[in-house]
Amino acid sequence: MLSPAEWSALWLSIKATTVSLLLMLPVGVGIGWTISRTRWRWRGLLNALVHLPLVLPPVVTGYVLLILFGREGPFGRLFEAVGLPIAFTWRAVVLAIGAVAMPLLVRGVVLAMDAVDPRLEVAARTLGASRWRVFWTITLPLSYRGVLAGGILAFARGLGEFGATVIVAGNIPGRTQTVPLAIFNRIQVGAEAEALRLVLIAAIVSLLAVWASERLMPGYLRRQ
Repeated sequence: MLSPAEWSALWLSIKATTVSLLLMLPVGVGIGWTISRTRWRWRGLLNALVHLPLVLPPVVTGYVLLILFGREGPFGRLFEAVGLPIAFTWRAVVLAIGAVAMPLLVRGVVLAMDAVDPRLEVAARTLGASRWRVFWTITLPLSYRGVLAGGILAFARGLGEFGATVIVAGNIPGRTQTVPLAIFNRIQVGAEAEALRLVLIAAIVSLLAVWASERLMPGYLRRQ
């Protein structure tokens, strides 16, 4: 049985990751479509910037977010002005998760859209369909499995986020302490049994996410 503190950490992780994923989806799909389907000269740079959090240490990502969204940061001041402070709140958890999980979502979208036959889209355009209509009636329906797979992997990555979260949101029990942070705390104080319970939950969720992603994207990765 999980303790109230452990339930709180689990609930916060699920809530923050779900909110982050819902906010990421339209942005990630738009970026993935831009990289896969446009000839914009800066799309290579956009692709590199989106995937940068995959190679940066998470604490660096968190520090950058803290600079931008902290109380003295340019964006932080704007949110403070409307009564929605970011740093060291659960909203900072959402922000950190989105920053580190977005590359996985975008990667899934790009792989899926690259697998769609562009001749179908060209045929629709020659029949008078707008680019927006082609996206909604051809590109997205044919690539939705990849979008879902990327979303699942992003969700799993968000549940496991630690480095960026602890920098920009802190490790406040009941407020910003997620499952990875709770595991870290339990290990620090020698509560091995509690840490093991949370580790098992995290491992099971991650395993299911990878399995579901592979089921949704049976051929995309092999064709790349």
